[in-house]
Amino acid sequence: MADTAYDPNNVFGKILRGEMPAHTVYEDEHTLAFMDVMPQGEGHTLVIPKAPSRGLLDAEPETLAALMRSVQTVARAVKAAFAADGLTVFQFNEAAGGQTVFHLHVHIIPRREGVPLKRHEGGMADPALLAAHAERIRAALAG
Repeated sequence: MADTAYDPNNVFGKILRGEMPAHTVYEDEHTLAFMDVMPQGEGHTLVIPKAPSRGLLDAEPETLAALMRSVQTVARAVKAAFAADGLTVFQFNEAAGGQTVFHLHVHIIPRREGVPLKRHEGGMADPALLAAHAERIRAALAG
């Protein structure tokens, strides 16, 4: 069985500590939301807790409650910012469940009828495009 302890040196831990950049769209006392650098669709956003949690199963209930409040807030803004027909919201746990960054995170992807998701391993998005998408979401949050 793989080691399931939280490793603070994961990429999202580094983003939280300011050691790696991110296109932030929302932040509160308990959570941070930012653009996914390998988006599966226009506006693909991640929401993470600031509390060190590897996944859904080891997070404190209070952490999950704060995370879901922020997911809802950000999801509403993402849907509005991209005039989406709907949203795909998902969360993976452990490698067998599809998790690749072992810090609890929720994906929010605006969707349009008939437009499939891109592969997550499709490469890094243009930073200028991510910055523009982040600005659209921040504007929707402020609106």
